[in-house]
Amino acid sequence: MALSDHNPLPIAAYSDQDERFASAFRILEDAILAKAFPGAAVSVTYRGETIALKGVGRFTYDPASPTVEPTTIYDIASVTKVVATTTAAMILYERGALDINARVADFLPGFDADGSKKRITLRMLLAHSSGLPAYERLFERAKSRDELLQLALEVPLQAPPLSRAEYSDVGFILLGEILAKVANESLDRFCTNEIFRPLRMLFTGFNPRSDWHAHIAPTVEDRDFRGKTIQGEVHDENAWMMGGVSGHAGLFSNAPDLAQFGLCMLRMGSPILKPATLNLFTRREAMPEGTSRALGWDTPSQPSQSGQTFSSRSFGHLGYTGTSLWCDPVRQLSVSLLTNRVWPDRSSQAIKYIRPRFHDAIVEALEAK
Repeated sequence: MALSDHNPLPIAAYSDQDERFASAFRILEDAILAKAFPGAAVSVTYRGETIALKGVGRFTYDPASPTVEPTTIYDIASVTKVVATTTAAMILYERGALDINARVADFLPGFDADGSKKRITLRMLLAHSSGLPAYERLFERAKSRDELLQLALEVPLQAPPLSRAEYSDVGFILLGEILAKVANESLDRFCTNEIFRPLRMLFTGFNPRSDWHAHIAPTVEDRDFRGKTIQGEVHDENAWMMGGVSGHAGLFSNAPDLAQFGLCMLRMGSPILKPATLNLFTRREAMPEGTSRALGWDTPSQPSQSGQTFSSRSFGHLGYTGTSLWCDPVRQLSVSLLTNRVWPDRSSQAIKYIRPRFHDAIVEALEAK
């Protein structure tokens, strides 16, 4: 199947999107002119339908580079944590195979070598309340996937469990390994069989096929580690050292596929999950006090990258490369925004200001009389 053939609805169904969402799309076009990112792809679902699919800009700032299409594929970075890892956890939990209150050390020998981590549970990994640090450059010391995982097991705590919410890639690296053990199947294979295929997410996966590469926006000019332009392989170095498959990063997807995923979440998980499971994982945790985190998912805080208008029941996630997915069950709205804001390097932080304005403009357009 060609990428151009993969739309939830015929292109004619989006004929009014440029007028309806003119102010939102203008925010993205202005951001491109300001070099916040060279291009973006967007999908919007509303009340059970995909109502917008849009591509703006180019793969890079070179005027000769390919134009971004609605179907352009992006490295979605930490959005992997919800589309793949958290959803896999929900499926296994629902089947009775995964106890989210079980101790991590029971699955991963060597995790609690010094006795400081014995209280840490899978729930704490999901809620980013384990006390593990946000990020470690494990790839600099590891020469293989196994070596990196061993280093991840040995990472010391930065805080006592449940004392604070600290977003942690390390926690999700470990969680991905646990899920693969429970499923008795690699994380990428499980997600393909249990999530992507049932939802017809035909261009979503880890380690994208070589014939997809021309349709994938590049992420970075990596002069320090890999010494080349990164396109079609994962941007995150820890995930790359793990062979491109990890619980914290590694997934590639496009706007139509994420629209399908968003619609599933807004249908209370149908057809792959039950409503009770989705409610459990998307409800904000009570501990640590003041956390915005649910299980795997984030919820709106103040200020929030979802903007000021998404309801308090919303849930979503961001990706370091400049990607995001937010779902509002009150409005029955999902918005996927895919960019490569790390091109050609990671210096620009402008997306932090652009993304909430874009989300607000989408809601304002929907609610305009």
